Amino acid sequence: MARLYVCSLTKVVDTVRASGARSLVTILTAGASLVRPNEIAPERHLRLAVSDIDATRDGHVLASCEHIESLLAFADAWDRREPLVIHCYAGVSRSPAAAFILACALAPQRSECELARELRRASPTATPNRRLVALADKILARDGRMSEAIAGIGRGADCYEGAPFALELA
Repeated sequence: MARLYVCSLTKVVDTVRASGARSLVTILTAGASLVRPNEIAPERHLRLAVSDIDATRDGHVLASCEHIESLLAFADAWDRREPLVIHCYAGVSRSPAAAFILACALAPQRSECELARELRRASPTATPNRRLVALADKILARDGRMSEAIAGIGRGADCYEGAPFALELA
């Protein structure tokens, strides 16, 4: 069964090793450094330089359609035999948004609301980045349902760092 794991920067190595993942998505602010875990081949590592913002801000990279298209293309090439790990700095906003986006894209038979509720059950602290979700909503032609589903689960509990969690695609 295909599974997406979400974690923070500090938990990447442990999550990759514990899950058996061989594919990794990193979503960090431009210039942030990361040592890729040895288990992940360079061609199976997507790095998106995106700040956790929802409006233009000097010195930061605002998420764009190109970022979402890169994420979707990477996931489309994922063979789903081993899990995929997605991480950002805290594991609270960008990586949960990316996991929700990929769940919607890779499990189209499941409703957006069902996937958002599953995300909330898996992570009480997740507050998916609304800009990433809104961009994907347009690209995937979901007519606002993805954004509405995320709004429906509300803001997650405050935290400094989210605990790693998994989402099932089937």
